[in-house]
Amino acid sequence: MNNLVIIDYGSGNLRSVQKAFEWLGYATLITVNPEDVLGAAGVIFPGQGASPPAMTSLRASGMDEAIREVIRRGKPFFGVCLGLQVLMDWTEEGETDCLHVLAGTTLKLPPGLKVPHMGWNNVQLNFDHPVFQGVPSGSSFYFVHSYYARPENRQVELGTTHYGFEFCSAAAEDSFIATQFHPEKSGSLGLQLYDNFVRRMVYPKGRQPGQSK
Repeated sequence: MNNLVIIDYGSGNLRSVQKAFEWLGYATLITVNPEDVLGAAGVIFPGQGASPPAMTSLRASGMDEAIREVIRRGKPFFGVCLGLQVLMDWTEEGETDCLHVLAGTTLKLPPGLKVPHMGWNNVQLNFDHPVFQGVPSGSSFYFVHSYYARPENRQVELGTTHYGFEFCSAAAEDSFIATQFHPEKSGSLGLQLYDNFVRRMVYPKGRQPGQSK
């Protein structure tokens, strides 16, 4: 079994995410192989880029089915930015069919707002979650996005953020969590989220193989 895998879909800030986990002492594998994802202890789907080419890449490699399967199995999964948006049924970006993990749509930020929404903003937490343990509600994280996810079930909205209107900035259900912001660009609190993901979701009973510190 692989330790932690980072999904490579031909775009995204893969190396910066991997460096964040390395700094925390966790070995990761960047992969285009769905079998690596299916065999992983935990999966990270980093996000950057546009939904249409991302979904094309995921379907071409079979990674779309692997993502749905690992979430169905209850394997710990962390989606970031685009990795939240494509969990929805559909996105306005290119009128693209997405992964259908969460019922809902991804929409462009409303007219009148500066797009992309870029910089630090607060995340208000709606319920407790292991990944946010020790992170106060209202903490600031770094955003870069032009679209936002709107789940049909508001109960999965772990965190919300105000940018001219209130939108879902973190979603969680069962074994998966996904954030609109970038933890790897969010300083010590962002790193804490990744550390909590490994310690409290992937290996809640202790030190995992490949940990270097």
